Amino acid sequence: MSTPAAAVPLSRDARTRLRREEIVTASARIFAEHGYAGVGMRQIADAVGIRGASLYHHFPAKEEILYAICLTVTREPNEENLPLLDAAGTPARRLATLVRAHLRHLARRRVEHLVALHELASLTAAHRAEIDGYRRHYQRRVRDVVAAGMRAGEFGVPDAQLAAFGLCDMLNGFSNWFVEGRELELSDVVEGYVELIVGRMLGATGPL
Repeated sequence: MSTPAAAVPLSRDARTRLRREEIVTASARIFAEHGYAGVGMRQIADAVGIRGASLYHHFPAKEEILYAICLTVTREPNEENLPLLDAAGTPARRLATLVRAHLRHLARRRVEHLVALHELASLTAAHRAEIDGYRRHYQRRVRDVVAAGMRAGEFGVPDAQLAAFGLCDMLNGFSNWFVEGRELELSDVVEGYVELIVGRMLGATGPL
């Protein structure tokens, strides 16, 4: 009988990345419960189970942690979701795919998203400008696909930019009410949103 291979140890960079992600996740939970202003670095370190000096090694200031939280719901969707808009298929189908991915990302990052919405003003001006830039880029890409669908006769909306704003607001509002494991299943909500947004708001017909 062969013995199982020993697990390959993580590299130092991988361990650092995992620790930072753990800190960000724990901090988002604490900020959501107590508010950003009411939480200190020691409380975060205790929640993660590390010494304060170790926490400062990963994040030199509390604001840097908030900034990292905000990146998970701005830069991350840009990197993960926007490539879906460049895939093959009609504008309607590409937007439907984006809606599904966006909602599933928000379900995974719900706490981080709520913290980012409520605590954005606590970021430095430079960090806030970067976060706003990611959001504007995402909206512009959605607008461009809506405009392409209008030119192709797929969408019946009169203004692509207004439609993109409404679409993004509707998607992001999902975080305010959806909690997995309660009344509605995530898969049902996702498909319902595809029909509401792409089928009814934009007016697309056919399978999505």
